Amino acid sequence: MAEFRMPSLGADMTDGVLLEWLVKPGVAVHKGDIVAVVDTDKAAIEVECFDSGTVQQILVEPGTRVPVGAPLAVIASGEQAIEPAAGEQPTSGPARPVRPVPDGEPSAVLSLLVRHDASTLHVDLSTLHGTGPGGRITRIDVERAAAEPTVPTAPAPPAGRDRARVSPRARRLARDTGVDLSTVTGSGPAGAVSAADVQQATRPHQAASQPTTTATPTTGETNATEQAAQRAAAMRNTIAALMARSKREIPHYYLTEAIDLTDALSWLHDRNQTLPVPQRTVPAALLLKAAARAANEVPELNGFWIDDHFLPAPSVNLGVAVSLRGGGLVAPAIADADALSLDDLMNRLKDLVTRTRAGRLRGSELSSPTITVSNLGEQGVESIIGVIYPPQVALVGFGTVTERPWAVHGLLGIRRVVTASLAADHRATDGATGSRYLRTLARLLQRPEEL
Repeated sequence: MAEFRMPSLGADMTDGVLLEWLVKPGVAVHKGDIVAVVDTDKAAIEVECFDSGTVQQILVEPGTRVPVGAPLAVIASGEQAIEPAAGEQPTSGPARPVRPVPDGEPSAVLSLLVRHDASTLHVDLSTLHGTGPGGRITRIDVERAAAEPTVPTAPAPPAGRDRARVSPRARRLARDTGVDLSTVTGSGPAGAVSAADVQQATRPHQAASQPTTTATPTTGETNATEQAAQRAAAMRNTIAALMARSKREIPHYYLTEAIDLTDALSWLHDRNQTLPVPQRTVPAALLLKAAARAANEVPELNGFWIDDHFLPAPSVNLGVAVSLRGGGLVAPAIADADALSLDDLMNRLKDLVTRTRAGRLRGSELSSPTITVSNLGEQGVESIIGVIYPPQVALVGFGTVTERPWAVHGLLGIRRVVTASLAADHRATDGATGSRYLRTLARLLQRPEEL
């Protein structure tokens, strides 16, 4: 018997709101399956299960604020697993599709979240050809199939369930403004309903209820605006508390190095010319790959300061700072970034940024970074002096690529240069280690074909 508890999704998290269950009692789950959606002060996070077994009992209702470590559900394994009693209804969440797993089919093909999306979008998984590794069916495959015009119209969903996926923010906004989600047409992928769709749905009702034009906002609009402001303020306060803790507890030291990227960018340009546009790699991916490889070669910067000593991480899970459209910052991780090919890292980066800004992050992506990179090159910033995310011990920064006079083999020319910076914890390392990291980073970027 195991308890599924509210996870810590970052050093700054003390509690979270359980938004939605994706499972019910009697459903079999595997370690790594997404079983719930949790709202933190920064984003709505898809939370994975930590054990395999059968959901025996749901302990917390959606909408409840729960401290980190509090039990959310009970997972039974082996003979402990039970089936729900006849007529028992799930506490919440959609029913699991009943499609059986064919002999020899990998269980990853039918991950819990894929089954949930397929059920919601009325997609028959047996008709899909997976595009993921080893023929795995991904959520993109399900959404693409749902959007195909040749697919016959599916029957109306059972009463009480939404016709399409609804973002957590849209669900909250609909609840606050009294909008019936079954009447809202989604504009997102495969008809997903966004907050903007809910806001649009409120306008006809508001226009009908107010025969004369007025600048006075409706109650629903006021509530939505106030909630957005409160959420932004909560995120800002959370970030402020974590950064204040970082500067208070961590004795930072800072190093910078200008790195010539001329040859690397020329190599990347020539490589991209041979690829279709969707498969091309942006310079940021090259910098991230080099940062991850350098962390592997200088492991003293890849890990955590816990209980007054340094704990090295077994792999390089590269945190990537992503700015949110509504303000704020989130730094989810790309797991094993040093071992990924450049193409795979680019695909992971695109997927991570898209899901971060859509509020579809997974819990492990927020709790696992071992070293973080902040890249503000697109913002025109020349260099970054960063603040470390505790309990990590280092943060790497990249500025914009600029053209500078540069001497090569005694000859002066114009080269394309980026300023790389390192903020590191002086309790774990010193300047000699930090310098070795930046030298390693520069060396790797001079041999992009080996990354």
